[in-house]
Amino acid sequence: MAGFIPLVEHRNPAEAPPGTALFALGFRPFYLLAALFAVVSIGLWAAQVAGWLEHSYLPGPMWHAHEMLFGFTLAVVVGFLFTAGRNWSNRPTPVGLPLAALAVLWLAGRVLVVTPYAWASALVDAAFPLAAALALAIPFWAARQQRNYFFVGVLALMGGADLALHLSVMGMLNLPAFFGLRIALDIVLFVMAVMAGRVIPMFTNNGVPGAGAERRPALDRAALGAVIVLTLADTLGIDGLPMAAIAFVAAAAHALRWAWWKPWRTLRVPIVWVLHAGYGWIPIHLALRAATELGAVGSSAATHALTAGAAGTLIIGMMTRTSRGHTGRRLHADAFDVAAYLAVVLAAVIRVALPIAAPALTMLAIVLSAGLWCAGFALFAIRYAPALIRPRLDGLPG
Repeated sequence: MAGFIPLVEHRNPAEAPPGTALFALGFRPFYLLAALFAVVSIGLWAAQVAGWLEHSYLPGPMWHAHEMLFGFTLAVVVGFLFTAGRNWSNRPTPVGLPLAALAVLWLAGRVLVVTPYAWASALVDAAFPLAAALALAIPFWAARQQRNYFFVGVLALMGGADLALHLSVMGMLNLPAFFGLRIALDIVLFVMAVMAGRVIPMFTNNGVPGAGAERRPALDRAALGAVIVLTLADTLGIDGLPMAAIAFVAAAAHALRWAWWKPWRTLRVPIVWVLHAGYGWIPIHLALRAATELGAVGSSAATHALTAGAAGTLIIGMMTRTSRGHTGRRLHADAFDVAAYLAVVLAAVIRVALPIAAPALTMLAIVLSAGLWCAGFALFAIRYAPALIRPRLDGLPG
C-alpha cells in the first residue's frame, strides 16, 4: 500500500454515486469474497471438528489449513496486489470482465476442493495464483518495476506449493502432504514481513504525529534474510536444534524491528495499532517454532500464531484501511472496525494460548476462537459490502 493516498469523505455514504463498482479494482471482489469465506469456512471447520460434518477428500485438518492459506489469505493477497500494483506501476491491473473471471476461478477452487474430483480441484486451485501472477507481471514489466517483480514469483510459488500439496495427497508426488503447506506458510510470512516493513512505519508516522517509527535498513535485511533462511531450511527438511536456532534468531530480529516502529505510541489510533498487533505475532510465531523444534510445545501453536494471529490481524487491518481509502472514505476506524479488530485478535489469543496453558481445553479454544473469528470478519462484510459494491464517494475511478 505504499503510495496510497488518504482521502477525505466528501459526501454521506447514503449519497454515493449510483451504480455498481464491484469489479472496478482488485480489492473490491476479493476482500468481500475473503471476508464471507472466512466466516463460512471457519464455521464449516468448527462443525467438522465437532463431528457434525464429513471431511473433504483432503484428510483431517488438511482442508482447513489449505483453505485458510490458498483460499482466504491468497484472495486477500491478490486483491491487495492488484490494487497496490496499479499505484506502483501506474499501469492498469485487471478490472471488469478479467477481474470477474479471476474471482470465478477462485470460487471454483473453493467448490471443487470439497468434491471428489481431486484432479479438477488441483488444476483449478493452482491455476488461480498462476493466472494472478501473469496478470500482475504485465503491468510490472511494462513499467519496469523491478523492485516488485518478486511478488510475481511469490504468486507463482504459491501455485507450485498448492499443486504439490494436491499431488502429495493423491499419491502422485513422493512428499509429505504438509510440505506444500509448510512452504506456503513461509511464503506468506515473507510477504507479510516485506509489506509490513514498507507500510507500517509510514502509516504510523502519518497517523500518529510524533510517533517516531524508524526503519533500520540493516535490521530489515537481517529480519527478511532470516525468513529466507528459514524457508530454505524447511525446503531441505532441516529440523531439530538447527531449525530451532534459525527460528530463534529470526524471532529476535523481527522483535527488534517491531520495537523500532514504536507500537506503544499507537494505542489511541486503532487503524494503526491493529497493524502493529498483527506484526507482533510474527516474532511470537517464530519463537513458538523454535519451541516446537525443541519439543516444548505442539506445532499447532506456532502455526496459528502465524495464521490466526499475524495473517488474520494484519488482514483485517489492511482490509479496512484499503476499503476506506479506495472508496473515498476517511482513514478512521469506527466502532464496527474496532469491534472486528478486537474479535480477530482475541480469537488468535485464545487459539494459541489456551491449548498451551490447558491442553484439555483445546476443543473449547477451537470453538471460541472460531466464533470470534467469524464475528470479526462478519462485521467487516456487513460494514463494507455496500462500500465495496458501490462506486467511490468522490466519483473517482477504482
